[in-house]
Amino acid sequence: MDPNGIEGLDAQFIGRVSPTAPRIQAGGHPCQGIYWTEAGKRPKVAIIATHYNVDFSEHYIAPYFARQGFGFLGWNTRYRGMEDQFLLEHAVLDIGVGMKWLKEEAGVEQIVILGNSGGGSLMGAYQAEAIAPTLTDRLSSAGQDALAQLVKGDLYISFNAHQGRPEVLTDWMDASVIDENDPTLTDPALDPFNPDNGPPYSEEFIARYRAAQRARNQRITDWAKAELKRLNDAGIPDRIFPMFRCWGDIRCVDPAIDPSDRKPNWCYRGDPAIANRSPSIGRANTIKTWLNMWSLETSPCQGQPHLAKHDTPALVVQGTADTGVFPSDARKIFDFLGSTDKQIELIKGAHYFEDSIEERQNAADLVGAWIREKL
Repeated sequence: MDPNGIEGLDAQFIGRVSPTAPRIQAGGHPCQGIYWTEAGKRPKVAIIATHYNVDFSEHYIAPYFARQGFGFLGWNTRYRGMEDQFLLEHAVLDIGVGMKWLKEEAGVEQIVILGNSGGGSLMGAYQAEAIAPTLTDRLSSAGQDALAQLVKGDLYISFNAHQGRPEVLTDWMDASVIDENDPTLTDPALDPFNPDNGPPYSEEFIARYRAAQRARNQRITDWAKAELKRLNDAGIPDRIFPMFRCWGDIRCVDPAIDPSDRKPNWCYRGDPAIANRSPSIGRANTIKTWLNMWSLETSPCQGQPHLAKHDTPALVVQGTADTGVFPSDARKIFDFLGSTDKQIELIKGAHYFEDSIEERQNAADLVGAWIREKL
C-alpha cells in the first residue's frame, strides 16, 4: 500500500465563513480544508496544519497520521494563493474557525498544532494569541470577540519550520541588490555569486552580508511607511509592488555555514544563482502586507515573541537534508519556546521529507509516538 494514497481513508471537504470574512458571491468560503481520518472513524485527537499562503488541504503527511488513528485537518485561510494580501490578525481568526470545527463538529477532544515550513511561525502565533491576545487593536469588534474565544491547542509541533516570516525572507534576501526597481543592478562586493567573494565565504564577508540583508529589509520598510502615508494622504488605501532576488541565502551556496546533510549549492527552486533571478518568495506585496508579514521592524509574524508565550508540551523536528531550514533555525525555535516540556529531534530527510516514503514514515512515526506519550 502506498502510504501517500487514500485507500482506507475518509477525506471530508470543509468550507466555513470567518468572523471577518463572509462567503464570496461565487460561493467560495474564506476558510477551507480537508479532514483526513481512517474510514468510518471519529478520532478524539486531531492535528491541524495551516500555511501563510500554500494550500495545505492535501498535505503530504495527512495520510500518514490518519493511518495512525489521528484526525488531520489540512486547513487554509482566506490567503491561500494570495500572499500579497496577507494580514496576520485575520489569518489567526481563520485558523480559529478550523479549531472550532474540530471541537464542535468533528467531536475532537484534543488538538495538536502542527507548524510546518512557513506555517511554523503562523501556527505558533495562533497558539500564542489563544493564550494571550495581542492583535486586538488591529480588529473590529466582531474580530476582537472571536480573538478572545480562540481554542488553544494541547500540543505544539514545529516541523521543518522557519523562525518567522520576516526572518526567513531576510535570511534569503540577496544583499547585493542596489535598486529595488531594477533587478539587474548589483554591488559586486556583496554579490554572493561573485566568485571573488566565495564560496567559501570569509567570516568578514558573512558578517557584512548578513548586515546588508537586514539593511535591505529596513530600506524597503522605510520606503513602505513613507509610500503608504503618501497614498493615504491622497485617499488611496494601498498599492501592490514587486520584489526581486530573494534566493540569496549564502547557506544554500556554502555548505560549511550551518553544516548539515543538505545538497550543496541548492535551494527549494534549484540552483540558487538561477533561482535568485526568478520570481520567488515575497515576489509581490501590498504595502500593508509588507509591514504586516515581512518587515523586521513592524511585522507581528516574527517567531520569537509568540513562541515565548507557549506553555504546552512542544516538539521541534528538523530534517537534516533541508535546503531552506537549517539546524541553527531549529535550535533557535527550541530556545525561543517558553514551554518547559520541550524536545528537539534532528532526523534524516529534506524539507517535506520528499525524497523517500521511508523518511516520511519515520517522521510521522516519531511525531505520532510523541503525541501518544503526551496525551
